[in-house]
Amino acid sequence: MELYPALIIDALRTVRYPGTGKNVVEMGMVGEDIRIAGLHVSLSLVFDKPTDPFQRSLLKACEAAVHAYVSRDVEVEIKAVSRKESVEQAPLLPGVRNIIAVSSGKGGVGKSTVAANLAVALAGMGLKVGLLDCDISGPSVPKLLNIEDARPYSENIDGRDLIVPVEKFGVKTLSIGFFVDPQQPTLWRGGMASNALRQMIGDAAWGELDYLVLDTPPGTSDIHLTLVQTIPLTGAIIVSTPQEVALADARKGINMYRDEKVAVPILGLVENMAWFTPEEHPDERYFIFGDGGVSRLAQQLGVPLLGQIPLVGSLCQDSDNGNPPALQPSEPMGHAFMELAARVVTATDRRNLEQEATKVVRVTK
Repeated sequence: MELYPALIIDALRTVRYPGTGKNVVEMGMVGEDIRIAGLHVSLSLVFDKPTDPFQRSLLKACEAAVHAYVSRDVEVEIKAVSRKESVEQAPLLPGVRNIIAVSSGKGGVGKSTVAANLAVALAGMGLKVGLLDCDISGPSVPKLLNIEDARPYSENIDGRDLIVPVEKFGVKTLSIGFFVDPQQPTLWRGGMASNALRQMIGDAAWGELDYLVLDTPPGTSDIHLTLVQTIPLTGAIIVSTPQEVALADARKGINMYRDEKVAVPILGLVENMAWFTPEEHPDERYFIFGDGGVSRLAQQLGVPLLGQIPLVGSLCQDSDNGNPPALQPSEPMGHAFMELAARVVTATDRRNLEQEATKVVRVTK
């Protein structure tokens, strides 16, 4: 029998808090720490007050609901926590110094290529780097790094079974693509996708990292909300191509991070496919998507332009073969990615010096 978070949550919807007519899921009482290991399920039930009179009966009712609506073979472990305790819990990634979200307002602008090559370039600078593919429905990092056949294993570390990331090019990597059939669509509801992402964040052996790069899905979605509610992002990098249709969507992504409830600093913008350069004539530039649109947007918004990445004919073949251009710093694209990595380090150091640490977004009911 295969268990997944949505099954557990659906079972808990049958448990009502006395006198309210609402179930514990509606009331936001189910913690975000659902963990599944075989037939063992653990989670927290969050109470407004530690002295809630229905605490014991609700814990038993939730356990009974899982047994009744999922399976009696499931071993259920539910602990009661106060809402204050759930807010003040220890950080999920204490060994990670900087968490950088690479985002785009729309698909097709090369965000995943930028995220993967940024991670490889940072590792090439001697930094400890992780890369988390957060695009649950369209993971592309495994192909970009030629690790599609990798199957992460779990290891017991300090009494916890943790997923060990796949390491390639000096980058520790996790992607939902390692756990699903690449030929089949991942048809998951928002809650299932969010819980899968939380497990790749909190139940993985990331260890000590200088940078954890997040390749986020295009646009604004449940996944972005899950990220800012789960881990404190050091900053965000917005990727766009120069044409206006892409820039309009890039503005939406920037506004999402700048929202006062989210308050994630924008480290800067990256202009991808800034121009086309023939490999035979590296000094020639053809502005097939427009000239300098992202640069102008950066000036308007008062944020740095971190890099302009050219489009070179070999990119398609290199990406399909899992050969990141960042491995070739003497080539035009590789040089551009190494410059980008250096500017990201500078922008991150400046952000950490001048601004307070980002706080995890808390949802109030």
